Amino acid sequence: MSHRILKQILVPALFGITLMLTATLSEGTTVSDERALSFYHTHTRLHLDVVYWKDGEYVDEALNDVNKFLSDFRTGDIADIDPTLLDLIYDVRDSLGSDGTYQIISAYRSSKTNEMLRTRSEASGVAKKSQHILGKAIDVRLEGIKTTQLRDAAIRMQRGGVGYYEQSDFVHMDTGRVRRW
Repeated sequence: MSHRILKQILVPALFGITLMLTATLSEGTTVSDERALSFYHTHTRLHLDVVYWKDGEYVDEALNDVNKFLSDFRTGDIADIDPTLLDLIYDVRDSLGSDGTYQIISAYRSSKTNEMLRTRSEASGVAKKSQHILGKAIDVRLEGIKTTQLRDAAIRMQRGGVGYYEQSDFVHMDTGRVRRW
């Protein structure tokens, strides 16, 4: 469920006038004490449940766990996953009223893996300068949610790229520029 929060602040101004300022958090942004995500990796068959944000800040140890979990499973290479990508998938899941587990198809990919996937087939859809190489993209399904619903929720967020791969039944989300395919 998406929350819209208004916070009014009384600010003393010159000449004894009090101004009332209203701050609005952007649609899809939630305020809570912690943010947790659950993952199942479809290739490694490993699970991760992690609280990655607590008391207003990212949890370094949890981010390290996420980096390892979402590493390039083909090469073992590990990179920093963009924490705003975690926020994006958290908010997408929340907007759908779900607390389900994300099934990971792909996350971080080394340049070597990306090139291998890109040249495997002309119709692969793998970009030469993929956001996956930067740790800013993830290919997922969400337990209990149709991928078309997941795609539509991600598109509504307008916070990066969204790709829908109907034949393979997964959604790509990234924190690059807003676009869709």
